[in-house]
Amino acid sequence: MRTAHLYLDGRDVGVAVEVTETARERLRGLLGRDHLSADEALLLKRCGSVHTFGMRFAIDVVFLNRRQRIVAIYHGVPRRRVVLDFRAAQTLEMSAGAARRLRLAVGDCLAFEAVS
Repeated sequence: MRTAHLYLDGRDVGVAVEVTETARERLRGLLGRDHLSADEALLLKRCGSVHTFGMRFAIDVVFLNRRQRIVAIYHGVPRRRVVLDFRAAQTLEMSAGAARRLRLAVGDCLAFEAVS
């Protein structure tokens, strides 16, 4: 996986984003982790649905279209759930509460600047 910084309205919001590059990385997602800190996120490319079966913590799920515009946000998705959006091309997973803390809203356009 490569790492990127998350930008909202042209400003770095202080979140390091791991970007999946392979189907295997997308499949693994956040499984096996005990937590995700407030300044971390996972971007699943070519992904319009996620599940939280086997997860140990709740997450915020942000669905993005091809232009990286937010089309839906699910806050605090608990374990053993499935969420999807047919308009989504990518999915950003964040710690529960992070989307509200960053004041993300449907219609916002995100950008990801590669670090490594």
